Amino acid sequence: MSSQMWKVLSVLWISLLTFGEGYYKSFGRFNHVQDVTHRAAFDELWFTQKLDHFNGADRRVWKQRYFLNEAFYKPGGPVFLMIGGEGPANPAWMQYGTWLSYAEKLGALCFMLEHRFYGKSHPTADLSTDNLRFLSSRQALADLAHFRTVIAEDRGLSNRKWVAFGGSYPGSLAAWFRLKYPHLVHASVATSAPVHATVNFPEYLEVVWRSLASENAECPLLVKKASDTLLERLKDPKTYDNLTKDFNLCSKLQIQTEMDSAYFLETLAGTFMDVVQYNEDNRGFEGATGTNITIKVLCSVMGDASLGEPYARYAAVAHLMMDTFSMKCLDASFSTYLRDMTNTSWEGPAAGGERQWVYQTCTEFGFYQSTDSPNQPFTGFPLVYHVKQCADFYNVSAEQLAMAVVQTNEYYGSYDIGSSRIVFPNGSIDPWHALGITLDITPDLPAVFINGTAHCANMYPARSEDLPQLALARDHIFLLLQQWLKQ
Repeated sequence: MSSQMWKVLSVLWISLLTFGEGYYKSFGRFNHVQDVTHRAAFDELWFTQKLDHFNGADRRVWKQRYFLNEAFYKPGGPVFLMIGGEGPANPAWMQYGTWLSYAEKLGALCFMLEHRFYGKSHPTADLSTDNLRFLSSRQALADLAHFRTVIAEDRGLSNRKWVAFGGSYPGSLAAWFRLKYPHLVHASVATSAPVHATVNFPEYLEVVWRSLASENAECPLLVKKASDTLLERLKDPKTYDNLTKDFNLCSKLQIQTEMDSAYFLETLAGTFMDVVQYNEDNRGFEGATGTNITIKVLCSVMGDASLGEPYARYAAVAHLMMDTFSMKCLDASFSTYLRDMTNTSWEGPAAGGERQWVYQTCTEFGFYQSTDSPNQPFTGFPLVYHVKQCADFYNVSAEQLAMAVVQTNEYYGSYDIGSSRIVFPNGSIDPWHALGITLDITPDLPAVFINGTAHCANMYPARSEDLPQLALARDHIFLLLQQWLKQ
């Protein structure tokens, strides 16, 4: 998206927490503004990391950022490692979060390691496509392995049991760390982890439909009517002035290619996608804006006949989000987005994580939330739109993308994870559960499926208004950890 729009709405995945203050394309659209008051309590620490773990002849190194909390550690206790993802590591997680309540009960030492190429962890001089070849989940796992080995030696922790935590993409990394380096990590909590890579992920929007319908059966039907009306109006250039005004666009709508219309439609749909993904979670402690906008709020606007036809209500939702995020206007220009995404500077408008994350989707995961299914409320951003961005931004072809996704599933095993002592929590409202583990694989690879909760809900600090099943899920995960640490 454009630089201004990207500051608030990013084009989606997952991640969260340490893994993403930025929720990038495919993980989450809101680039949450944070309360920096949390940051002072924990110093930034730096670890000397290898640039390329798979080439012994390459001796280049760089500094990787990490954080440490020793407040709960009791000699002989376990070591907890929170895995960073596609955004800057947020030190708020060193003070708050379910993992710390577990740490307090178990006497754990707590580390959080920022993911290479995100936040302040800059392995290369810039974000050129040539340099981004060092950005991959495999290199990230090797970073974790090297960090764990060296820190354990330096601090006398080699005989301690290490537990990995992560949510969303870092949830996948937590599972894969246990899978690929079982001698280094004793157990993992892999929250909201998409373990199956797929180029096309239309199921995401199917879950959005069901999640909206769980609030009000009419709600997704009204969204679909609005979306269909919008698509019809885009076919007639005479409507562009009105569309510009209705959605308070920063510049007059110009649709010269299918990428232009797809980008505009996806930008507007993104509001619903994100609100569903993070519905009623407790990320406000991070300083996140917009947590008051829930599925209930969106469906109440879409159901308000006094606003006019469904199209007008859809525009009202866009205005509500702009007001919430203090945006003067909506920049829905694909050409601006293309310019921002091909800026390779660390100071560039997409360097907060979006250029990096979309590269990972193009070279490892896919995860493209297309409108290719009839069982979802939106229209106009098909798979071809997403795949073309890989070529536009990084010169990655559709064939290379497809091959990369096959390799990812071959390497990690997709849904068939041959490991032990990994728990997979997921929420029914979260669209990412469609690519996750929602049924036990074995007694030692249990799923915790939490009805009524969204993305990574079990990781956030507990609060009185949490659903009882969420509180029970947190307790269940703790009992599993307790049991596994005795093994």
